[in-house]
Amino acid sequence: MKIFSILFFLLLSSTAFAQTSELTKEESQEIINLINSYSKARETKDSTLLRQILTIDIDQLVSSGVWRDGIAVAIEGMMSSSASNPGERTLKVESIRFVNPKVAIVDARYEIKNSDGTTRKMWSTFVVVMETEQWKISAIRNMLPSGN
Repeated sequence: MKIFSILFFLLLSSTAFAQTSELTKEESQEIINLINSYSKARETKDSTLLRQILTIDIDQLVSSGVWRDGIAVAIEGMMSSSASNPGERTLKVESIRFVNPKVAIVDARYEIKNSDGTTRKMWSTFVVVMETEQWKISAIRNMLPSGN
């Protein structure tokens, strides 16, 4: 009977971890889709989409060192930046770390291919949060590694 109990609990715990793993994979894909939506909104200058995927209290630190606090300031800055710095923007998610079931840190390679053929290679870190059954971007940190 004792062996049966141990096997039962081992089987139960492995099933629980399998469900968590599947859930994490699904949520990871949702987060990747969120970052892709952000990239698309920036590329197409879609402020309506940005309002849907950003939290109201978003803050952003851009590579020039400027802080953007709040959704209105962030969207205005994003639209202005996309217009004044044209180029093909690419965000490629490299890692997602779940801090808890409702918060994750996302690191992505961020490249802007300029019209003169040069490429600006940076990193972006996003803090995403589950808000009203939807992942949203709460913070963005863009970094330009030294030497680039």
